[in-house]
Amino acid sequence: MAAYIARRLLWVGFLLFVISVITFVIFSVLPSGDPAVARAGRSPSPELVEVIRTQLGLDKSKPEQFIHYLGDLLPFVGGNGIYFGFSYQNNTDVLPEILERLPATVFLATGAVVLWLAIGIPVGMLSAVKTGTWMDRLAMGIALLFISAPVYFLGLVALILFSEDVGRFPILPGNSAYGEATSFAGKVEALIMPWCVLAAAFAAIYARFLRGNLIDTLQEDYIRTARAKGLSERRVIFRHGVRAAITPIVTLLGLDIGILLGGAILTETVFNIPGIGRYAYNAINLSDLPVIQGTVLFGAFFIVMMSLIVDILYAFIDPRVRY
Repeated sequence: MAAYIARRLLWVGFLLFVISVITFVIFSVLPSGDPAVARAGRSPSPELVEVIRTQLGLDKSKPEQFIHYLGDLLPFVGGNGIYFGFSYQNNTDVLPEILERLPATVFLATGAVVLWLAIGIPVGMLSAVKTGTWMDRLAMGIALLFISAPVYFLGLVALILFSEDVGRFPILPGNSAYGEATSFAGKVEALIMPWCVLAAAFAAIYARFLRGNLIDTLQEDYIRTARAKGLSERRVIFRHGVRAAITPIVTLLGLDIGILLGGAILTETVFNIPGIGRYAYNAINLSDLPVIQGTVLFGAFFIVMMSLIVDILYAFIDPRVRY
């Protein structure tokens, strides 16, 4: 196991380097607008643009810019610490801005994960056990409805219907300012509706996915053997069926958590949550390329690390897996 983890960590480092090269090429080499012109404002003079290009190091060759970019990512290359680049628009290092917004994104993702697992897994199990009944059809119909609804649409509908200030049925505190909340209870109150909106589609996906896996698992020979031995149906389902059917869910969960920790752009934008996704959205609107690069790398880091954690958990969840 230790050798496997060491190999995967080396692979993670190589993968992040490749991602850094790709993001640099996309945002710095390919035509995507001149950051110096965007920084100079409206109708800038050529002299001002050239001065800004020199200040930002954009007058150097692309290989030199990439080495400088790596220096902001790796302390042993640049020797000045990890900064993830420098924001052209905010005049700040990118990494401290990301870390400042990380708690909001983590809080949003954590609450949504707990909520969609608490709903999706029981619904999927119930639908698998009651296949073909009215409960199965109703649950899968509602799940299909939530899967088909985009997050931004569902968020706006939730605000119109249930927000305490503009909603037709004001039963949820929806659009309160998360950034202005000083207490834990205030932050929870501000995230109730975002949690529900973000968890809706994921819960529906997990319910349908677990239902399909569990239906197939309950047809296996070892399930019939367990029933023939006289085990209770509850033990057969939970001890043998769900344990085997839920293994692919772990992979899906790890990737989803990694993506959300990289920033839930739509949810954070609709509900004005000052997280990494909102930070990336503002950077896209302002063409702040270093911020876009930094948030992409930050999200990629979470995705590859969660993938590594999932692979390690496989050995503990499924005894058949060995590395």
